[in-house]
Amino acid sequence: MSILFQVLQVLGSLGLFLYGMTLLSESLQKVAGDKMRSILAAMTSNSFKRVLTGLFITAIIQSSSATTVMVVSFVNAGLLSLAQSVGVIMGANIGTTVTAWIISLLGFKADISILSIPLIGIGFAFMMSKYKKRKSIGELIIGFALLFLGLSFLKNSVPDLKSTPEVLAFIQEWTSFGFLSVLIFVLFGTLLTIVLQSSSATMALTLVMSSYGWIPFEMAAAMVLGENIGTTITANIAAAIANVSARRAALAHTVFNIFGVVWVLILFNPILRLVSYITISVGGGDPFLSSDSTLYGVSFLHTLFNITNTLLLVWFTPQIVKLVSYVIKAPKVEEVFRLQFIPGGLLSTAELSLTQAKHEIVNFAHLGQRQFEYVRSAIKECDKDSFDGIFSKLEHYEQITDRVELEIANYLNNISEGEISEESARRLQAMYTIISEIESIGDSGYNIARILQRKKVYNSKFDPEMVKKLEHMLDLLDNAFKQMIYNLELGYKNISNISGAEDAENSINEYRNHLKDEHLHNLENNVYNYQTGVFYMDVIAECEKVGDYIINVSEAIIEVQ
Repeated sequence: MSILFQVLQVLGSLGLFLYGMTLLSESLQKVAGDKMRSILAAMTSNSFKRVLTGLFITAIIQSSSATTVMVVSFVNAGLLSLAQSVGVIMGANIGTTVTAWIISLLGFKADISILSIPLIGIGFAFMMSKYKKRKSIGELIIGFALLFLGLSFLKNSVPDLKSTPEVLAFIQEWTSFGFLSVLIFVLFGTLLTIVLQSSSATMALTLVMSSYGWIPFEMAAAMVLGENIGTTITANIAAAIANVSARRAALAHTVFNIFGVVWVLILFNPILRLVSYITISVGGGDPFLSSDSTLYGVSFLHTLFNITNTLLLVWFTPQIVKLVSYVIKAPKVEEVFRLQFIPGGLLSTAELSLTQAKHEIVNFAHLGQRQFEYVRSAIKECDKDSFDGIFSKLEHYEQITDRVELEIANYLNNISEGEISEESARRLQAMYTIISEIESIGDSGYNIARILQRKKVYNSKFDPEMVKKLEHMLDLLDNAFKQMIYNLELGYKNISNISGAEDAENSINEYRNHLKDEHLHNLENNVYNYQTGVFYMDVIAECEKVGDYIINVSEAIIEVQ
């Protein structure tokens, strides 16, 4: 019973550590979400900047997995090229070493958990503020405090092997198989990281186990190598149903880490002796002899592994890109209707997911515009079989717009469940409005097709002058589509006014009014029969509705400000 209680204490302490890290990461993203996005998108002009960017972001949010998922999201959204993403991922691997050093230097030598309760008090005071940014700062402070409180509990909950050697006797038995033991602990570190979904948490466990003498320095080093493989899994899960470039970016992360683990395993003993020499030289003691020194030895190995691996492979970025491009080939024919920017796997951070949603909505708007190219063809088509083919396409487009709206809305719902800033919440609401309006455009396209189908049933025909005027109305709609898509691509931050969209809407309304007056005159003079006139004006009215939906999109964008 006491062993079960100790295991539960370890699990609970680990849970507190992970929760603290999650809270720290999410609150930092809320405080500086847009700044982080602009840094990651801008600082990728050369290899050095890419590595530095990945290092900086990971050091701040304390999660290489989160950074890598962000990178995969950016590649998926077309904000980063594959080559740029490889450099950022390399930097993320170096940035994750910061956790190991914080734990080694502060978490064990100084009992920083003494400050945890006062820090929680300070954080709570910030959270009482009515300003969201201050609340986020409060969460950040509490997250930092819980992280070290969890680490302290983790240390205290670990049983002393001298008094209870049976607790982890099975792990100690794994250490006596020579190089096979090294491979076993590489696998153990990999599996543990996959389960915990955090290399930082596995690193904390590794440092605790080695500092308490559960495992020798060699096995702790092997676990660190395994953690570097396990941490690639999160990005691969996130990219599983993303586009080809995102899957390639995730695979590049895996190739980078596995290559590093392989060459370190080949030179395992010489590298450990080098790490031991470095640790002794800086006054940290010999990690082979002292469990206290093992802390520094493991941290030095982790740092040396990631820095050396980056320095070796950063020059081979083009070759890595070629390799992953060869393994994951682009499909010969892209699907016409599929979400291109929203991943089907894990969400990236809530703040950053909005960028992917924005790109998907732009793609959705292009879909609506393409539907009206078929509307133009349907108006001009006289052959029954050809018209039926176009009608089927318009019906299909309406079904597609319904499905795309639902999928984007589900994605936005998932984002809304995360922690987002007040500004991002306004963007989210605008996006709901925008996808609803674009879906209504799809409905109108199908409504026009049904009007034209009824016209065929009644054997009514539009004369050349009617067709010419309908085509002019569609030209005005096409201009309105272009203005809407331009505003969507600009986004709420770069847009200063929507005068172009308003002018396009006014042109549609004025032309509709002109055609309405002309229609009454034509009926009085028997230019065409009443039934044909009804179909004609129904198409005009539906086009005017589309103009309303289009201007509503631009208004939703500008209202975010």
